[in-house]
Amino acid sequence: MECHEMNDQRNDPMVEITPPTPEQQPILSNLYQLYIHDFTDFVEQPLANDGRFDYDPLPPYWTKPDRFPFLVWVDGKLAGFALVKKGSDFSGKSDVWDMADFFIVRGVRRRGVGYTAAESIWRQFPGPWEVRVIPANLPARVFWAKAIFCFLGKSLVPELVTKGEEIRYLFQFESKANPLDEPQ
Repeated sequence: MECHEMNDQRNDPMVEITPPTPEQQPILSNLYQLYIHDFTDFVEQPLANDGRFDYDPLPPYWTKPDRFPFLVWVDGKLAGFALVKKGSDFSGKSDVWDMADFFIVRGVRRRGVGYTAAESIWRQFPGPWEVRVIPANLPARVFWAKAIFCFLGKSLVPELVTKGEEIRYLFQFESKANPLDEPQ
């Protein structure tokens, strides 16, 4: 598996990860609507009469100290977001970092942006991690398997886990600030 391969001839993009300012809360909310739209390929989420999806997990990211929102920028332009939290609602582990939601806009996908963003976030939060994927979302499962491989330098097979009526592929791994410098 080759890391950060490009599907086109463009130069490597400059990827930045920044926490949103209070004034940027509406930007993250707008991006979340695009994320839900993409996610409707895999789960049913009806559009409300106001033209927006009626689902908003963002308020705790502005008030709780264990929640960390990020905006993803590519070459100085907005390109996505990531939501990180301490503790997993799915596995119940309180000491794990959870990639709660992650989104890169279609126009910059397949250029290594997602891998770079994920790796940057994992380095900022060393320790145990979980990344969950619904079974129907094969592109996400392939993306996370490759991103984790590129980060750790080894393959990781996700575990199929059931919680109540929900089933997820669960990637679990340990992040170090620079894992490729660690002895294997």
